[in-house]
Amino acid sequence: MSVLFISDLHLEAQRPDIARAFVHFLENRAIHAEALYILGDFFEVWIGDDGMDEFQRSIAAALRRLSDAGVPIFLMHGNRDFLIGQRFCREAGCTLLKEGSVIDLYGEPVLLLHGDSLCTRDESYQRLRKRLRNPVSLWLLRHLPLSTRHKLARKLRNASRERVREKAAEIVDVTPEVVPQVMATHGVRTLIHGHTHRPAVHALEIQGQRAERIVLGDWDRKGWVLEVDAQGRRLQSFALA
Repeated sequence: MSVLFISDLHLEAQRPDIARAFVHFLENRAIHAEALYILGDFFEVWIGDDGMDEFQRSIAAALRRLSDAGVPIFLMHGNRDFLIGQRFCREAGCTLLKEGSVIDLYGEPVLLLHGDSLCTRDESYQRLRKRLRNPVSLWLLRHLPLSTRHKLARKLRNASRERVREKAAEIVDVTPEVVPQVMATHGVRTLIHGHTHRPAVHALEIQGQRAERIVLGDWDRKGWVLEVDAQGRRLQSFALA
């Protein structure tokens, strides 16, 4: 048995290939797992649990089948789907994790993040993130008319794409010097996150000890999963077909 970590699927009805690959992943691989962790940007956009469409409900149903089979599922917000709430989690049979959760992974404390909070050089995004994640802002967003939320989601998505195109790669990537600070604050030597779409395993040194930052890949041309068991960790890609 192993624990599986995925992120950045950006699920949407316009990409049925990714949705099919995800359901196949659940039914053929995750079904044998000890647990499944989804570290943000699971959906391309999420305007609120009250705005779930048929496609999103089908994904919730697929997760519920895995949960009902006895596999615990943990879900973390990303920058695209931070409005996912308890209503969706009840329907999908998953547990919502807070950003910056530390879990016990085969006897070792491991820090889990989506990853956008580490991109501190992108100051304009961090200011926007702080405003949007404010509890008052979240309450207001959830109570806007669905049509208004749809328009706002399109605006934010377009702005995000433009920001990535216009800014230097190092601005929208993780700030290297922030990583050891965050890991030391949480008392961990392993960090797992997504967001940057740059899958890799980075060797680090935290307070004189060897450490590791594992970056999950996005599902686009291929899928990515981190598999962890008592024998070690394996970051793997696979065909979506």
